[in-house]
Amino acid sequence: MSKRKEKVRIADQEQLSPGIFSLWLETPMAEEVKPGQFVGVYPKDASRLLLRPISICDVNENRTRMRLVYRAGGAGTKELSTYRSGEELEILGPLGNGYDIEAIRGKKTLLLGGGIGIPPMLYLARELDQAGVAATVILGYADSKTFLREEFDRLYPTYIATMDGSLGTKGTVIDALNENMVFADLACACGPMPMLKAVKEFAKDAGMKAYISLEERMACGVGACLGCVTKTTAVDEHTHVNNTRVCTEGPVFEASEVEL
Repeated sequence: MSKRKEKVRIADQEQLSPGIFSLWLETPMAEEVKPGQFVGVYPKDASRLLLRPISICDVNENRTRMRLVYRAGGAGTKELSTYRSGEELEILGPLGNGYDIEAIRGKKTLLLGGGIGIPPMLYLARELDQAGVAATVILGYADSKTFLREEFDRLYPTYIATMDGSLGTKGTVIDALNENMVFADLACACGPMPMLKAVKEFAKDAGMKAYISLEERMACGVGACLGCVTKTTAVDEHTHVNNTRVCTEGPVFEASEVEL
């Protein structure tokens, strides 16, 4: 599965909640991508030179379309949110290593997503459902303005945590996990760093394995610039120090492998 640049056509774009957009792209890349991988999107504005890394949220049933769900926060993603059906984009992908479905198969699994780390967990949930994996989903939002919640509901039992307490458990995904007394053999998570640190600690205390997807700023997306390195517990083969590249060796790591 080789990474490449592709010109792709926008099939559909809609706003899911304030600042959150869902973008469907028609691309042969949809046949290859795995849960946890991402693509780099190139803005059309030539003054914005760097790609925007966006995780893959889903693919359609016949794998002709790929879905990106993203937050329009910076200039590049705000530009992306103005594009309409029929327009073309240039993307680079598939990038990174995703979740290993075979390592998860047969284990009762927790799927934990927080904020813009929620979208890649939907693709993973769909693949695990098709593989017959028993799972529970816990999603963390800032408030009651949720997105993708109903799509998770159709796949697995889903619990919600909101930081302001306006929906579900008040607090974090760990608070919701404890409140609802959810038990599992393994956890998969994607979200902001404080959440991933909490997941790592929870998994360590519970004696379970956890796979976490790290969010880092990226310049190239292919491992050349070393702009997205993270600390590891072992010496990395590429850098020969306790660092590794999130864009190539990750973004998914076993939690015990990385220092958060």
